[in-house]
Amino acid sequence: MGKSLEEVHGSVSTQNKKSVFRKILAFFGPAYLISVGYMDPGNWATDIAGGSQFGYSLLWVLLMSNIMALLLQSLSARLGIVTQRDLAQASRETYSKFINYILYFLAEIAIAACDLAEVLGMAIGINLLFGIPLIEGVLITVLDTFLLLFLINKGIRKMEAFIIALVTVIGVSFIFEMIFAQPEMDKVILGLIPSIPSEAALYIAIGIIGATVMPHNLYLHSSLVQTRKFDRSPAGIKQALKYNFIDSTIALNLAFLVNAAILILAAATFYKNGMFEVAEIQDAHKFLEPLLGSKWAPVLFAVALIAAGQSSTITGTLAGQIIMEGYLNLRIQPWVRRIITRLIAIVPAVIVISVFGESVTGKLLILSQVILSLQLGFAIIPLIHFVSDKSKMKGFHIGKVTQIASWVVATVIVILNAKLVFDEISGWLETSQNPLVLWLTVVPLAISFLILLLYIVFKPFVSKAKIDIQNHSPHSLKLEFSKSISRDKKNIAIALDFSRADEAALNNAFELGGMDAVYTLIHVQESVGAMVYGEDVEDHETLIDEKILKEYKEMLIEKGFKIETILGYGNPNKVIPEIINAGNFDILVMGAHGHTGLRDLIFGTTVDKLRHKISIPLLIAKN
Repeated sequence: MGKSLEEVHGSVSTQNKKSVFRKILAFFGPAYLISVGYMDPGNWATDIAGGSQFGYSLLWVLLMSNIMALLLQSLSARLGIVTQRDLAQASRETYSKFINYILYFLAEIAIAACDLAEVLGMAIGINLLFGIPLIEGVLITVLDTFLLLFLINKGIRKMEAFIIALVTVIGVSFIFEMIFAQPEMDKVILGLIPSIPSEAALYIAIGIIGATVMPHNLYLHSSLVQTRKFDRSPAGIKQALKYNFIDSTIALNLAFLVNAAILILAAATFYKNGMFEVAEIQDAHKFLEPLLGSKWAPVLFAVALIAAGQSSTITGTLAGQIIMEGYLNLRIQPWVRRIITRLIAIVPAVIVISVFGESVTGKLLILSQVILSLQLGFAIIPLIHFVSDKSKMKGFHIGKVTQIASWVVATVIVILNAKLVFDEISGWLETSQNPLVLWLTVVPLAISFLILLLYIVFKPFVSKAKIDIQNHSPHSLKLEFSKSISRDKKNIAIALDFSRADEAALNNAFELGGMDAVYTLIHVQESVGAMVYGEDVEDHETLIDEKILKEYKEMLIEKGFKIETILGYGNPNKVIPEIINAGNFDILVMGAHGHTGLRDLIFGTTVDKLRHKISIPLLIAKN
């Protein structure tokens, strides 16, 4: 597995800056690329629907979503800065291939839903401003894939500057829209008090959460922070975390102001005038001029929409690349990756618009945001696990208070989504003419996803307990052998698997070599991360194994033995022979009844392969 976004990885230096301001400025940028995902056309659809139907009453949902987003994005940035892995890569190292394929599939659905919203939004903006038909506008959006390729070849800073320029266009447009709309500020403030007016409001609220806290942004942020090259010392990492949090706070609060402005605009124009059913962006554009009395209002609205769509498609396509490479370890030409990601969104958009017409785009946008919200749990929960892991985070794990807050956020999102799914399926079962089909298809699918969600919640806890049980303390071993007899073996290799089999291996080795021989303890770390990264791996299991191997060495040195250690990485069947043949050993001793890869070596034909690969005798020690 290569570096995340390898073409721009570590390409922005933050070192050797003459002033503190310049140093802070060097870190600023990734969060602005993230922020555009929080003001994309999908947000517009949910914000307009919320504002027109319920006035200012759902403003608190935007505020709550922004606080959630800031917390989760800071966790994502922390993961990337400390571990130098993006969220997809960290998941690949932690879960099995089967689980990773499912998580990849869900992430790809989220990317498609997100990209669908952005493609539609930009196409609608082009249609409103230039009168180009919607399908042609959708096809035009393919071209921004090449714009992305051009920008990333110019460097990540150029891309960040371009995105910030688009964000500025959006912000300025809505400043003028607020001036035209003249909202009632007392009602705006009351809208920050939590309330859910109806069941329909809950659906819109979940859509707002899905549009604000976006799963693809969690993958993206953990990768983009790695474009900064900084001092990897504890002090340097701490400084990077601080500056990136400041960057996130500023950028996401700007996104909140834009989202709030859209909802306020809808409340101050449509809701105020009794137009409660305005959910389509096209309708909002059409009614702005007569309601606000300014010909510039719809123009600025369309310009901001194009800017939002353009900026969001760039970051969404980047996220698609990160997810594909991280989960599948699949590296293909950048332009091919981006075309594939874009087509995943464009093809459904063209089909839906062709079949159902342009009038369904608003419903399609809101549905895309609800899909995003449903996928959130599968990105948030692994992220919380990763940044809570003391070993993986090298001391930069989150504290108890942050952990509790993170789990509360995850629980709220999962419960809201579970209610939405339950209500939707119940509604389908009540109205369906053939409910048996739903019972045999949709219901089992929903239950399967619930089981998967529970699995990723509890799996790290179970795995950690399993590692702690298997990797027991060497001090519990019973070492019994004769010290007085003279031995002829002077350099003995002992393969350990940190199970009870080690006891027999060590006792037999000491009987052969006594107190005079030099003993080399060999352990092979065979996690997914070790297989992929070799000695560069930094996952939880490797750090635990390093610690236990050190404990073995210290305990045996205290007993008077001459001990050396070697930690290998990968498949024991290949790694052990490489270590043995590279050294000057008299014999290799291994314990029977090991676990995982070593068990396969002892029981089965692979033991013969090992024996033929090494040039010294092999002793299998049984309890």
